[in-house]
Amino acid sequence: MNEKLARYSASVKNYWSAMGKKQKIWLGATLGVLLLTVILLTTILTKTQYETVFNELDTTDAQAIMNYLDTSNVAYKLENGGSSIAVPSSEADRVRVAAGSQGLVQNGSIGFEAFSASSSQFGMTDNEFNVRYKNALNGEVQQLLNAMQGVSTSKVVVNLPKESVFAQPDEGSGASVSVVMKFKPGFRPSQDEIDGYFNLVKTSIPNLKVTDITITSPQGELSPSSKAGGVLSGTGDTESLFQIRKKYEAELKRNIEEFLGPMLGSENLVVSVTSSLNFDQTNRVEDLVSPLESNNNNGIIISQQEENESSEGSAGDVGGVAGTGETDVPGYSSAASGSNTSEKSSRTTNYDVNRIKNTVVGGPYAVKDLSVSIGLPNDLLNQETRDQITNYLKSFVRSQLIDSGQDVSNDDLIAKKVAVIGQNFAGSSAAAGAGGLSTAWMIAIGVAAAALVAGIIFAVRKRRRNAEEEFIEELPPRVEYPSINFDSVNNESQVRKNLETLAKRKPDEFVSLLRTWLVEE
Repeated sequence: MNEKLARYSASVKNYWSAMGKKQKIWLGATLGVLLLTVILLTTILTKTQYETVFNELDTTDAQAIMNYLDTSNVAYKLENGGSSIAVPSSEADRVRVAAGSQGLVQNGSIGFEAFSASSSQFGMTDNEFNVRYKNALNGEVQQLLNAMQGVSTSKVVVNLPKESVFAQPDEGSGASVSVVMKFKPGFRPSQDEIDGYFNLVKTSIPNLKVTDITITSPQGELSPSSKAGGVLSGTGDTESLFQIRKKYEAELKRNIEEFLGPMLGSENLVVSVTSSLNFDQTNRVEDLVSPLESNNNNGIIISQQEENESSEGSAGDVGGVAGTGETDVPGYSSAASGSNTSEKSSRTTNYDVNRIKNTVVGGPYAVKDLSVSIGLPNDLLNQETRDQITNYLKSFVRSQLIDSGQDVSNDDLIAKKVAVIGQNFAGSSAAAGAGGLSTAWMIAIGVAAAALVAGIIFAVRKRRRNAEEEFIEELPPRVEYPSINFDSVNNESQVRKNLETLAKRKPDEFVSLLRTWLVEE
């Protein structure tokens, strides 16, 4: 064994001594890089990867989770000043499930489970019970709010009224709640979500009114809408009404673009819609009475009574001459002799009319006024097109203002609410300057660029031709020199000797010969 080691070491020494200096340097550098790579890979692969499992913890929840991890022998790291806890990636899922099942993360709130967790066999006093109940109620409401989407943390304080055996006519003697909410970065609650916060708190506390709930955030105080029992003039409602108006205008704009876009081109069409909406909601009860059109506008016969009477009799003769008494009118017959007959008939009919009771509830909004303006390029807008677009917009605006109370049959009034503008758009000019030029401008620029390039090429060629002509003029007249037959010369020394002889005897001719050779090459 020793002999083999000695033989191997001797061969290595011989190989090392046989190598050059550069080979030794390259071999050493290669071994060093290889060793460093192995060390780095070993460090990276054996390093424990930590994963953050809890964020934005308060001190109470963080301590509870740390105690659980210590008892479970799970390594962990505190981050972000102790508000975040990271554990090895292989243990992350197990720790999440275990902490959630044990209720370790409560965001600093303790709910009704506090009564079952710390019960005493001797019971508790009334004051202790009231304090725990109030804290538990605060925690329950807080946990409900924290479970809402976008809510980071919340703090709830509930003020409960003191119970009394006497009647309390004062309406303000109920409970009240104060809430401070903090939302996640980039989250802004909508009005429906704000109403949800108020309803959640209202239904969690007995004898609580919406007006007794105060919810604030770093962005300002939150206000409920009228749907949740708040005041209509709140900031949230104002924004909601503004969004309704913008959506209504956007819908009208989209309808106009869908109709005119295929005919005029969407890129050539600019539509502006301005509206005025009335958000006053009304409740109206109508009691209508009307006859029946099918019964000659007489209504329904509910009762009818007819009476008929007839009588017959005879009159006796009266003595004396008619019209001769002191009080008689001369010539007037006061009584007639013979039989007489009388008849009497009557009919009583009772009618009933339609009774209609309508309960009219005003819609969410009503259109008070509307104006529409359209812009088109001048090259697309002739008089016929302008008239057609104007007529379409008039009918469009008239249909929207049918319930506004305005006289939509007045054509002059509707015409004032419609505008068709023809002008070259500034955006088109800017786009043309940036690369959206018209065809004529593109052709003109291309011709100018081609002419410029042709002029430059012509000038370069002319300059080169003039330089060649000047060089040729500087050369002396070509002189016929006796040719040297290089084929007949066998060695290079003879050629060299002939050239040296020519240079010594006739240097001017030798220089001219060299210049001629250079020009020919």
